[in-house]
Amino acid sequence: MSIARHDTGLGATLSALASQVHPVFMLPPLAASWFGAILAGEFSLLLGTLHAAAVFFGVYTAHVKDGYVDFYRRGEDDDHPLTRRGCLLCLVGATIGFVLSAGALAGLVDAGILVLTVPGWLLGFFHAPQLDTNPVTTTVGYPLGIALGILGGYYAQVGGLDVTLLAFAGVLLFVLSGIKIIDDAQDYEYDRSIDKRTVTVVLGESSAFRLAYALVAAGLFFVVAGSITGAFPPFASVAVLPFALVVLVARRATPTLATMLLVRGSYVFLALLVVAVAFRPLAGVSLPDIGVLGPYTYLATELFFGSITAILLVRVGRDAMYRTLRTVAIVYPVAYVWDWYTLEVGVFEIPLRTGVELLGIPLEEHLFMLVVPAFVLAVHETLAVGESTDASTTNAE
Repeated sequence: MSIARHDTGLGATLSALASQVHPVFMLPPLAASWFGAILAGEFSLLLGTLHAAAVFFGVYTAHVKDGYVDFYRRGEDDDHPLTRRGCLLCLVGATIGFVLSAGALAGLVDAGILVLTVPGWLLGFFHAPQLDTNPVTTTVGYPLGIALGILGGYYAQVGGLDVTLLAFAGVLLFVLSGIKIIDDAQDYEYDRSIDKRTVTVVLGESSAFRLAYALVAAGLFFVVAGSITGAFPPFASVAVLPFALVVLVARRATPTLATMLLVRGSYVFLALLVVAVAFRPLAGVSLPDIGVLGPYTYLATELFFGSITAILLVRVGRDAMYRTLRTVAIVYPVAYVWDWYTLEVGVFEIPLRTGVELLGIPLEEHLFMLVVPAFVLAVHETLAVGESTDASTTNAE
């Protein structure tokens, strides 16, 4: 009995075996393994290759098992390149490859590496049909595998873990979990018809998308916060910028296009994080000092954010602008008294200001009490308009 379903011979067999290597989903775990190795600082090509091989065989197991279940057991796929026997042989071969590479790692490093590699194979083998029917495990499984890839790649090099490494793994767990929710949304109608409980089926499309982008945003925020606190290299925050732009574009796209954009954007994100760790481009570079504006520094920041607020309010329309101005006007007297009191008792000082005072407090504080709540409300109204547009488009379809 042949391994390939549609032809015989060595070429057909190799083609069928290669068909289970899906680059879009295979490359991130492999990159995560090498990323962990680079984070370690100490680098052994042999150990890095063995860990990457273990990751490869774990993901290959997942692809073969998933394809087998979807075609031969569930009837979800229209075709499959491997015969039943071919699927079984691939699973056996991938498992042997995993055992050999993980065993070699355990012998060269220590048994602790198995704690970080064996779960990756288990996630792959049990993804279908066990884990992919639960909204939590179907979402977190692949991202958790990548996080484990980072941890394992690092551990393979130095025989231990550290806080920065765990933080990087946590960031990717958040970001990739969000992308996975959007990826699963492509099959929303079918999954709902067979009672497959993905996050989108359980929460509905709108709520699932909000959760997905909230997870991605949280991951990006933690990178910026880590750069500020020194947990990550300063250049790591630069990695956020291109990916954030991709996220903004993806929010308006279909689940299929959004997944394609976000997955490829995550490649760039990870690559820039590697650059940040390996080369530390901005190490020793000071932040731009806007204090050169002297007494106009505080005022300049308020004018900057005030301009953004005005643009947002003009875009959302007159009604939203009226609601924002009304709310700011109601909040202003309370904020004024609060601000006056905190200044009076010495809670804080404002050295970089013009010195102009109005009604007992600096001019800049009056502007602050107008700009900040207006900015928050302008963002809120912008998001509300976007959600309303998305809902109208969905209903029209």
